[in-house]
Amino acid sequence: MKKDETPKNLRQVAPVEELDRIDQALVAALQQNARLSNKELAARVKLAESSCHERVKRLVQRGVLRGFHADVDPRAIGAALQALVAVRLARHTSAAVATFRRAMLDLPEAMAVFHVAGANDFLVHVAVPHSDALRDLILRAFAARPEVVHVETSLIYEHARTAAFGGV
Repeated sequence: MKKDETPKNLRQVAPVEELDRIDQALVAALQQNARLSNKELAARVKLAESSCHERVKRLVQRGVLRGFHADVDPRAIGAALQALVAVRLARHTSAAVATFRRAMLDLPEAMAVFHVAGANDFLVHVAVPHSDALRDLILRAFAARPEVVHVETSLIYEHARTAAFGGV
């Protein structure tokens, strides 16, 4: 996806189709290990390889599976300090939201960008080498932006991800 495109999850979404038992098993298995070969995946869900491939393809087309990603430990690549940066915008126009969102997605330090409801408008998960780099990032990429009126930073002591989304 190009940085200036509207993400699929913000577009008009087709009515939700229920996932059957096999689709649920496929999603769960891929969440635990997206590197499973089609052969291994088919064996896990007790399905023919060709049928398994077609089902995964259909799950991607339907937007159930949005991508396959590597989970990188930021510390292993020199980014030992993580933080959540809460941001409040001056105006809540579509243009201001899109401009800020695009700028955050372009930051190499940004791990995730959340547009949220509540006291703040965005939460941005960042990873940097040390506290001086965090301060510099906040001043350069957040506080200096004209649409930003408030920035609050929370250090992350620990970040753990669930093995699989439990909604299926």
